[in-house]
Amino acid sequence: MEQKTWPYKSGSHQFTGLPFINKPNKKSTKDPQTHQLNFTSKSSSSSSSSFLSASKCKEPDFSSLPYDVLARIVSSFSLPNLQSASLVCRAWRDALRPLREAMLFLKWGKRFKHGRGGVKPNLKKALDSFLKGAARGSTMAMVDAGLIYWEMGKKEEGIAWYRKAAELGNPAGQCNLGISYLQADPSNAKEAIDWLYQASVAGSVRAQYQLALCWHQGRVLHQNLQEAARWYLRAAEGGYVRAMYNTSLCYASGQGLVQSHRLARKWMKKAADRGHSKAQFEHGLGLFSVSYQYIPFFHSKVL
Repeated sequence: MEQKTWPYKSGSHQFTGLPFINKPNKKSTKDPQTHQLNFTSKSSSSSSSSFLSASKCKEPDFSSLPYDVLARIVSSFSLPNLQSASLVCRAWRDALRPLREAMLFLKWGKRFKHGRGGVKPNLKKALDSFLKGAARGSTMAMVDAGLIYWEMGKKEEGIAWYRKAAELGNPAGQCNLGISYLQADPSNAKEAIDWLYQASVAGSVRAQYQLALCWHQGRVLHQNLQEAARWYLRAAEGGYVRAMYNTSLCYASGQGLVQSHRLARKWMKKAADRGHSKAQFEHGLGLFSVSYQYIPFFHSKVL
């Protein structure tokens, strides 16, 4: 007996079991009521679809969204993804044009600043590209423009661009603005801490480390070792090498954290593996003392 290799109950032919092939219906139903019902359903579906399309036309298109909303939507886009999104339709292309141009200027600014992509370093061209990107709403370009102004000694211009980026919610701009106030304008120390705190909550590990230093050293803020250690640990968990080193010192000395030589060695090794020179020395010293069954002793001060 011949064995079938097609699905069960699929008829006498193997292809009739596929969902896109209908079996022939020998009994044709010529019921006028059925045809009338089918005709009615088709007309109602077409009318409903036309109604939906009409209602969609009344809704505002993508390009009518506020610029800051668009910037937040595409803030996580890479340049290729942004270019692909611009091909969806005319509304998307028109809405994303300034953001797309801003990202291109940011890319070229970094090339001129660091001498990448076959171009020679040129701070003037880099600044020009960053300013063009900033004019199109790129907060990252604002931060980079502020950095160049700061390096050129034009601190007021640098702080102005940091502030623009910070007010638009850029964590790097908030962090740089806070650090700039601490260095250049101590009279704005309270505002500096406010910006550092906003950047820290937003996830900036550099801001978390700077905030921890303020708590630890009692600069601007009253000294609070528990708060300092908490922010050191948070920045260390985020991958900030200096925070790893200081977290290890806090665990070793019991300042702000429950003393734990095991965790002190753990964070010291992580900092050493990342290239921190003092951590490498301390980690080697700790391994030497452990081999002779001495308690690890870290004599360095928190940076």
